[in-house]
Amino acid sequence: MTTKVADYVLSRLREWGVEHVYGYPGDGINGLLAAWGRAENEPRFIQARHEEMAAFQAVGYAKFSGRLGVCTATSGPGAIHLLNGLYDAKLDHVPVVALVGQTHRSAMGGSYQQEVDLHSLYKDVASDFLETVTVPEQLPNVLDRAIRTAYARRAPTAVIIPADVQELDYTPPTHDFKMVPSSLDRSGWSAVPSSSALERAAEVLNAGDRVAILVGQGAAGARAEVRQVADTLGAGIAKALLGLDVLSDDLPNVTGPIGLLGTRPSYELMRDCDTLLTIGSSFPYTQFLPEFGKVRGVQIDLDPHMIGMRYPYEVNLVGDARETLLRLLPMLRRKEARDWQDEVIAGVRRWNEVMQQRAEVSADPINPEYVAHCLNPLLPDDAILTCDSGSVANWYARHVRMRGRMRGSLSGTLATMGSGVPYAIGAKFAHPDRPVVALVGDGAMQMNGMAELITAAKYRHAWDDPRLIIAVWNNQDLNQVTWEMRAMGGAPQFLPSQEIPDVSTARFAESLGLRGIRVEKPEQVEAAWREALSADGPVCVEFLTDPAVPPIPPHATWEQMEATVESIVKGDSDRTGMVRQGLKSKVQEFLPHRSHKEPHKESHKGKKAGGDDA
Repeated sequence: MTTKVADYVLSRLREWGVEHVYGYPGDGINGLLAAWGRAENEPRFIQARHEEMAAFQAVGYAKFSGRLGVCTATSGPGAIHLLNGLYDAKLDHVPVVALVGQTHRSAMGGSYQQEVDLHSLYKDVASDFLETVTVPEQLPNVLDRAIRTAYARRAPTAVIIPADVQELDYTPPTHDFKMVPSSLDRSGWSAVPSSSALERAAEVLNAGDRVAILVGQGAAGARAEVRQVADTLGAGIAKALLGLDVLSDDLPNVTGPIGLLGTRPSYELMRDCDTLLTIGSSFPYTQFLPEFGKVRGVQIDLDPHMIGMRYPYEVNLVGDARETLLRLLPMLRRKEARDWQDEVIAGVRRWNEVMQQRAEVSADPINPEYVAHCLNPLLPDDAILTCDSGSVANWYARHVRMRGRMRGSLSGTLATMGSGVPYAIGAKFAHPDRPVVALVGDGAMQMNGMAELITAAKYRHAWDDPRLIIAVWNNQDLNQVTWEMRAMGGAPQFLPSQEIPDVSTARFAESLGLRGIRVEKPEQVEAAWREALSADGPVCVEFLTDPAVPPIPPHATWEQMEATVESIVKGDSDRTGMVRQGLKSKVQEFLPHRSHKEPHKESHKGKKAGGDDA
């Protein structure tokens, strides 16, 4: 029996150690699907409900496994649907390969059914490597380069294979002119800065008295070294959103996330430092970094394309975070004075008190902060968390404290809705022996998360640890945009765009044979989390939360408060509840020792209850 091109593609993926391919079938990849049948489903084809979800699952798998994510789709609409997930991989620097079908070569240029100019469509998202296979001899080189490039550039790449090419007999490249052979091996490597650059960086860091460290996902392989640098320099450590799981929040000098979703200690750390060391992060919001011209800075990043951005750093070190810090550490002088670090630690302690008190503020029916705050101490130390975009990301960032082997991620740079549930499914295939929790708003859940509950039901028996918890904040409001309209533009809530139907995701989960839990009262929250975390299969927990609890930023300005007041004057549909909750939440920062003896008891008369998105 001859080997077809499609057979060879799957064989080469197996040789690269690929175990899963996420996709959705279509006639543009019929040759590949037939090859999967001949290969007894190795690597395993994971069927999503939509090609966009397949791409997100590949991204989630890659983020949590550190290995290549692979997705596949048919020609035309299937290829188009992959784009959002592939852009998520591109912007968050994740290695993903897309295998995409195309119409027969004989039909190309004939405005044939489902014929799309895929090179034009993909030339941005797969700019690091994009190629169409037109003859068998192009393989294995094209596939190998796509995989190597995805790993090396931490980026999505794409291989387009017309349907008729998939069915051709495979013939390898020969030892002839204009043939390009290939080989599998990919040795490990590490980039390190020059000695002179390290010396200049050490001079800057040693001269500082109030050192702040900012870590992103690029510092994940240097946890011990980051801690040692912070101890040597007496520094506080803030985390970018994609780097929340880089360091444990149990460390007293870790101030938590930075930015609009960040903490007050991180804001103060950046405001008051005199030296900044950024490791593995391209955090884009410069207004949350130290004021230009007042702070000396050093950046460490593996990618020379991303170095020197966001802040006028004095020294830019291109290199692997761990290898660079190992070479930098012997050059650093230990700072004996600990006043600065003690101040940072005190700020963290106070913020934790504030967060607890904000979670205990009464709401109607449930304070969304309380839902996340309740989950935090119940999480196993090996839990994996995914989070969707929207107001739920505020509660994830501020109330879930990383510790032990916990991992967490979200769509950091693209900030797209709808990634939370497919990320969680990808994470379960990456770590089938660990519990996974997805934190999702009702807007994102209605957008595509509900359909992916079907995927969770389909594969529930594939995981050694059956726990997959989909937690939904239901407030019938696209809440993040609602608050952005209020705070940034002084505009009232525009109900035709912001209000969404009350759909019980818990009941929908039950219709699929999964466990569904609907939580309508604060006193039910903790018990619901415990039930979900002890379940023997996937669970959807739906919390009815109050949309009037604002995601107030840690630095909330008078201008933003005035814009909120302006929206009230213009007739915001929820102005009474919004003002009450906004003031009650903000006051916790100024009264950190006030105790709320009866949390959750107050009812908001005349206010519509509902859910959260997105």
